[in-house]
Amino acid sequence: MNQFRIECNDMYSQARAGVLSTGHGNIPTPIFMPVGTCGSVKAVHQHELRQDIDAKIILGNTYHLYLRPGLSILRAAGGLHKFNGWDRPLLTDSGGFQVFSLADSRKIREEGCTFRSHIDGSKHLFTPENVMDTQRIIGADIMMAFDECCPGDADIHYARKSMLLTHRWLDRCLTRFNDTEPLYGYHQMLFPIVQGCQYEDLRRQSAEYIVSKDPEGCAIGGLAVGEPTSVMYRMIEVVNAILPKDKPRYLMGVGTPQNLLEAIERGVDMFDCVMPTRNGRNGLLFTAHGTINIKNKKWEDCFEPIDPESGAEADRVYTLAYLHHLIKAEELLGLQICSIHNLTFYLWLVRTARKHILDGTFMQWKSSIMPELGKRL
Repeated sequence: MNQFRIECNDMYSQARAGVLSTGHGNIPTPIFMPVGTCGSVKAVHQHELRQDIDAKIILGNTYHLYLRPGLSILRAAGGLHKFNGWDRPLLTDSGGFQVFSLADSRKIREEGCTFRSHIDGSKHLFTPENVMDTQRIIGADIMMAFDECCPGDADIHYARKSMLLTHRWLDRCLTRFNDTEPLYGYHQMLFPIVQGCQYEDLRRQSAEYIVSKDPEGCAIGGLAVGEPTSVMYRMIEVVNAILPKDKPRYLMGVGTPQNLLEAIERGVDMFDCVMPTRNGRNGLLFTAHGTINIKNKKWEDCFEPIDPESGAEADRVYTLAYLHHLIKAEELLGLQICSIHNLTFYLWLVRTARKHILDGTFMQWKSSIMPELGKRL
């Protein structure tokens, strides 16, 4: 059964609006997914995620949740939904990005990836099989295949070797996934990940291999890791020309508001990125009219609302001057307000993109808002 339904295809681009059905609710696409690495979105309460930000799905990180609180706790709790009180869909990455980011403390071989914990230095082995088992225990609605995220500047020989390893790992992931059942009574999907670095032939080969497995959804990995944005957009075009039109497409770890709109135009449905919360905690706000560095003195006596267009309650209640004061005073409330604002803005952006796709005005709207998003206020 196909869990994804296309509601509208844009006439002037590859953008589309759809609905992805899961055991914890329907997800309207295009969608942005806040990152909840350790079972929580940093500085944001679940109530705020539901009521203010209206996040339809959030992420958990397999590597971090495996280390802490650990699988025995998550299994005893009945999965991450029960453990953290989130009753909407969840997606977990596979730990593959940590294969990339923990290059100094890991070793890759055919069996899997051995790494040392960033918490206590203990040694662990991730394999395609135990990563599937771990994500079954976490209970994510969408599970990711175990992959190697190839460095963006890798030469073609390493990129090909890495891609082929990812494909062999995918076969093992699929075998384990098909040999096991969900633990908590609802369907789980498994998304393979297209790799291939910045090489078009490799990206095509990887996308074709993924398609041959008839997955319920597809992810595009290994982008936004240092390559120029023009290369990223080209790789999206190459891959999406091959990936099924009736399955959701997830661009991993991307990105800026402009990146989202460019990728939506090219047919991407799902996004995640730490940028809204990480930048928010450092005082950078995204708005419909550009970015604001709230630390700058110019906001000290600005008693205007933060950004009324995004619709966040905080944006209506608090002024830029007050937020400037909180950040300068290192008050925790400032980090919270900035994080909530940025996530609300990102969700507003994809929700508005969806509306314009349905209305047939997406490209016109995108052309008008893109110059605004690039401004520094």
